[in-house]
Amino acid sequence: MDPYWTQMRILTMVEQGQLQEEVKIKQSEYKIAKKQREFKLMLVRYLKDFGLISLGIISASFGFKGFLLTNHFIDGGATGISLLISALTKIPLYILIIGVNIPFVVLAYNILGRTFAIKTALAITGLAVCLATLQFPDITHDSLLVALFGGFFLGAGIGLSVRGGAVIDGTEVLAIYLSRKLGTTIGDVIIIINVLIFSTAAYFLSIEIALYSMITYLSASKTLDFIIEGIDEYIGVTIISPQSEKMRRMVIESLGRGVTVYNGKRGFGKKGDSDEIDIIYTVVTRLELNKLNTEIEKIDANAFVVMSSVKDTKGGMIKKRPFNH
Repeated sequence: MDPYWTQMRILTMVEQGQLQEEVKIKQSEYKIAKKQREFKLMLVRYLKDFGLISLGIISASFGFKGFLLTNHFIDGGATGISLLISALTKIPLYILIIGVNIPFVVLAYNILGRTFAIKTALAITGLAVCLATLQFPDITHDSLLVALFGGFFLGAGIGLSVRGGAVIDGTEVLAIYLSRKLGTTIGDVIIIINVLIFSTAAYFLSIEIALYSMITYLSASKTLDFIIEGIDEYIGVTIISPQSEKMRRMVIESLGRGVTVYNGKRGFGKKGDSDEIDIIYTVVTRLELNKLNTEIEKIDANAFVVMSSVKDTKGGMIKKRPFNH
């Protein structure tokens, strides 16, 4: 073989080897950068969640000790059950808050996942610790003000905790579970539970306290609605991104939700140039919206996402989705 061509072949092989090595280095750098970005996103998310849940715990503790406890008023849900038992038995509220919510934490683990259950357990424990250690002054003994503002601070605490990806009142978890099993709305389940609680309060405490407690509940629920725009609403999410296949798999695998894929066109630029793209549509609950936003940002931070409230749904994987996603 001609020595010249032999030398050229050797040089070509060396250049190819160098190119492959450069590609490997770039791929490695890309993977490292991607991992760092994902870690940063998760860190920011957890710090934000921690701040919201902490504010929620302090607000709820203030509502309890600054207004409700000294006047023996109760609320709805698991907090109402805890307040009612505390008023009847003199068991400290911080013990009851943990005891009453344990079954709901276990239920949350089964239907909403491990992360949500861990956050909820920590939030409830934090609330119990605050109730046992922090001291708040009695703000007022006017029954109407106690009912209104006690409910306000308690509802704000629950709402902030939900925004942080947890709950400090497990009734919502039970309502979600029963609504999927029975095909009813979450609101219907919560109303039935609270009717039983307030009826018990009227029998064991007094009708007057029960009536004021209903005002407390209404104040708390309206405050909670204001903060999280309704826990029993579903959110329709439309995702437009070049990474549509990754988005589709993320919704199915990470959230356990079904998706609808539309074939559409994007319009951009002054001339209105367009190209074809798959559009992803799914429906999630408020409790899952935090996680969905984080997962979308991991895949494509520039994705165009449209969210809209959905009053109720029928069929699909909303009320009868797998519980062990």
